[in-house]
Amino acid sequence: MRKIQTQGVHHITLMGADRQTSIDFWEGVLGMPFIFDQPNLDDPEQGHLYFDPGDGRLITIFTKEDRAVDPRRTPTDTGCVHHIAFNVSRASFSQVVERLEARGIGHSGPKDRGFMDSIYFKDPLGLLIELACYRFEPPEGHRHADVMIEAHRIRVARGDDHIQEVHLADAIELLVERSQQSLSDDRSAKNPYSR
Repeated sequence: MRKIQTQGVHHITLMGADRQTSIDFWEGVLGMPFIFDQPNLDDPEQGHLYFDPGDGRLITIFTKEDRAVDPRRTPTDTGCVHHIAFNVSRASFSQVVERLEARGIGHSGPKDRGFMDSIYFKDPLGLLIELACYRFEPPEGHRHADVMIEAHRIRVARGDDHIQEVHLADAIELLVERSQQSLSDDRSAKNPYSR
């Protein structure tokens, strides 16, 4: 028996209401370019809209003009999607509250997640959306996931409850030490000011 190795999310498809509500939210609120439009090939009575969330992957929406907009929270039963999170820059994150409130969109307010900051709000159809902003940049040649797994290991070894910025900083230092060479025999922390 062998694994089927995935290499990233290809796309996520959501059930939408009418076409214009989808365009107005995904492009008009979240800035995702509307890049492709065709019928749903499995059900030609539905449209299939494609949006680029910023990394070249896809968010797609099945639309049908006679489906009504229902803003009630989508189900969170076992097996259902709880929320979808999108990455935003620190500059964009600092503007989220103001830009949501300008549209009258209710939100959670910024949330401290230790390794990132988040804010939550619902799309017009009740799906919970999270905008997340990492508090760190991975070192050259590494991904956010590389830093996260090392920070997790450090957190567990120290007996801490959740990842905090100190775990991230120490993880980044560790990754740099492992992956980048140095001519120094001793790469430990020093204090050149104490001489």
